[in-house]
Amino acid sequence: MAKVRIPTPLRTFTKGKDEVACAGTTVAEVLKNLDAEYKGIGGKILDETGNVRRFINVFVGATDIRHGDGVKTKVKENDVISIFPAIAGGIKARQIGPRSKSEGFAE
Repeated sequence: MAKVRIPTPLRTFTKGKDEVACAGTTVAEVLKNLDAEYKGIGGKILDETGNVRRFINVFVGATDIRHGDGVKTKVKENDVISIFPAIAGGIKARQIGPRSKSEGFAE
């Protein structure tokens, strides 16, 4: 079976486990079996069409499945599948504005 690494935000579904074993010959099959074992986790990873949600990244080994066959990517017996929520955000420099002496910054 493949090993699936579970990110911290999804570990509530796996009772705190950071890695679980799931059968399947494609990423789609593995994720379907993951959801069968841990109800609800699949909806956090896949959208209504069965594709990986926009802000979730899935890797088989070191390869992002979006650069291959997507959820149809083949999975071998001892592959490691890693699920990563994408990280976004921050602030643009122009939103910060100029610093002033009153904020403790020299001009």
